[in-house]
Amino acid sequence: MTRNKKNNKKEDQKKEKSINKKKSSNTGGSKSKKKPAVKATVKKKASSDTPKAINDSNISLEGLLRAGCHFGHSVSKVNPRMQDYIFTAREGIHIFDLVKTKNQLEKAIEYLFLLVSEGGKIIFLGTKRQAIEATELAAKKTGMFYVTTRWVGGLLTNWKEVRKNLDRLDQLNKKLAKKNTSLTKYEISVLKREQRRLENLYGGLMGLENLPQALFVVDPKKEKTAVREAKRMGVTVVAIADSNADPRGIDYLIPANDDAKASVEYILAKVAQKIDSHG
Repeated sequence: MTRNKKNNKKEDQKKEKSINKKKSSNTGGSKSKKKPAVKATVKKKASSDTPKAINDSNISLEGLLRAGCHFGHSVSKVNPRMQDYIFTAREGIHIFDLVKTKNQLEKAIEYLFLLVSEGGKIIFLGTKRQAIEATELAAKKTGMFYVTTRWVGGLLTNWKEVRKNLDRLDQLNKKLAKKNTSLTKYEISVLKREQRRLENLYGGLMGLENLPQALFVVDPKKEKTAVREAKRMGVTVVAIADSNADPRGIDYLIPANDDAKASVEYILAKVAQKIDSHG
């Protein structure tokens, strides 16, 4: 287990190094007089196309490229079933075909837009460090639900118990919000501890009365338990999947880098903006 974590960490660092190298080559000096002007224009556009400042929901190949969505895992870790979405390999790292990534992302966004337009509910799931902030932001912007700490086993397959925990959390919130209470300091501290625990696990699901119609996953390899539960319960799975993921069980696959924060943010921002526009 420790060796796997170290290998994954080294691979993530290698991908980040490749991204940084790409950025450096886009902003570095050149003997050509024309190139600096072009690069300066791209850099200027990038600053206005960040997830926090997207003016439209159009997806561009340039935007995907700048966000580093094209970087996959090392060639030795590729899942053969993801081969159709890979364009080439560079310095031992697979490179996604961004035309296919763009097409798949557009299909996923269209499905989610129609789903929400018809009153459907979505849980956004992203527990890896690079995805936490963007996952929560996307859910809140669209009025949907999220899980960013850890996936509790049985969250979908044992929904009745989860619903009980949500009801309990609601009770605690109301009880502790009261100023006039006969509870002792010790009793209040015990209740607050229980409240924090439930909030940490289920806080992003407050208000969800029934099973969602869709589950949006960042890194289905990491969240394989959630994907299995969703398929078992008939919940549609939409996922940002890297080259090492197993695409089976995913209804709407978005082949892209799920390790880089910029990549995850770009995709989730595009998804959120389109869904949010339905209202």
